[in-house]
This record gives sequence, C-alpha cells and structure tokens, in this order.
Amino acid sequence: MPTLPWIPLAKAGPDAEVLVMASRLEVRSLRHVPGFFLASLALLRQARRAEGAHGVTLKAQLLKRTFWTLSAWSGGEALRSYAAAEPHVSTMRRKRAVMRDSTFVFWNVPAADLPIGWPDAQQRIARQRIADGGTGEKGTTKDGADRQDTARQEGGS
Repeated sequence: MPTLPWIPLAKAGPDAEVLVMASRLEVRSLRHVPGFFLASLALLRQARRAEGAHGVTLKAQLLKRTFWTLSAWSGGEALRSYAAAEPHVSTMRRKRAVMRDSTFVFWNVPAADLPIGWPDAQQRIARQRIADGGTGEKGTTKDGADRQDTARQEGGS
C-alpha cells in the first residue's frame, strides 16, 4: 500500500508547539496483516475526529508486516484522550497478541513545521530501536506516555 498523504486536521496557531508521535508496529505473521490493516484504518478514522489532533498519516509495508503511524497533537492530554477512547482501547487489547515489535517516539515541534516528513520520523524510530537494544520493545499506550515524558525532559529527541 502506498503511504497515505498527511491529512491536516485542526490548525494550530502559528506560534503554537505541537506534540508529534511516530510509531512502528510489526505483526508476527503475514496472516495477521489484513486484520491489523483494517484496524489501523479504523484508528485513523478515530484520530481524524479526535479533539486536539492536528494531522495524521499512515504507512503500511504489508509484505514486511510493518505499519507506521505519524501524528501531531495539541499536547499529551489530547494524545492520551485519543488512546484511552474507543475503538483504540479495545483494538490495542485485541491486537497485542499478534504484535512482534513496537516502537513509539514523541517530540515537540513548532506547529509551523507541520507536516513532519517520514524520513525524520523513521530516523527517530531507528535511534529509539537502537536505544531499546536493537529491536524496540513491546509498547503500550502507557509505555508511550512514559517515553513522551522522557522525551520532553531530554529536550524532545
């Protein structure tokens, strides 16, 4: 599947800072790809309606069993609200068993820098995977929130 283009949502003020979240999600087997792909589209629809979302995109490398997300939010509270709402909560609970690996990264940027490009996001994910021991970790929303706090304390990268 080609990468979905960046979908701009609520416009942030020109001097605002936004929280960017990027993720890499790998499923265990090709047989899990169709279900995970459909679930990803449902969560993309949810994000498009979420309060505080400024933009979203999705990349699916189906034969590599790998899905990438990239989104921008008004802040951590907006992102946590999205992650704590349906269908995200039940989808993550159901799909956890089919996950081989997941990596989440968070950083802040001026809203004027949106949209964020895939090369930047993928470099940040690659660095995080190396820091996690080369494979990333089985992440959850809580793990991501912890990393968000860490990224903010470390200056965003």
